[in-house]
Amino acid sequence: MSAIDEGIVREYFEQNGFLVRQVRKYQVQARRKTGDEEIDLVVYNPAYARSSRRPDFFLFANELSYIHRAIVVVKGWHTGRFTPNMLKSSPEIFRFLEQNVLKEVTRFFPVDADEPGNAPDVTKILVLPSLPIAEPFRSQSVAMLKEHGVDGIISFRSMLLDIIERVEINKSYGKSDTLQVIRILKNYDLLKDAQLDLMAERYSAPRKKPSGS
Repeated sequence: MSAIDEGIVREYFEQNGFLVRQVRKYQVQARRKTGDEEIDLVVYNPAYARSSRRPDFFLFANELSYIHRAIVVVKGWHTGRFTPNMLKSSPEIFRFLEQNVLKEVTRFFPVDADEPGNAPDVTKILVLPSLPIAEPFRSQSVAMLKEHGVDGIISFRSMLLDIIERVEINKSYGKSDTLQVIRILKNYDLLKDAQLDLMAERYSAPRKKPSGS
């Protein structure tokens, strides 16, 4: 995973009010990762209020308020979709869900029973490029992720659309290379807001002919 991928995820959670901690500053290549090295980011929502429901599996920005604590693993494999075959052939995707890894979570999130709105569970989030669009491959991929213990997924597309929409061209984001690059691209009309993107898709879609014509 590159620093750019992790930076995008960090900006996304921070813009949505989370406190974000990067677990490590180095890459592991020549050996098997230890438990805590499987986790890329830990996030904490200081505005969390206990809710009667859990967040949906597909985590868009409007679902983040239902998350209190979470561990986040980023898979920035932007060249393909996470199909059932890819998930079966890449068991390392699920290593952060092994019991020895999850035990490390208590070190990051000691549970305080007296904390207002405290949620005892830690949400396990996987960030990935995309899932298949066609059925049954999409449903099979979701079922496989849930069976392994993934609580929610976030796609890079949804994150980027949310970040792009929030960046203002009249502000200088000198403390964030990611936001500053997006601001420059928007300033030169090389990026559009998410709402404009959705409107363009809506108007470019072929209209259905009236029945009986």
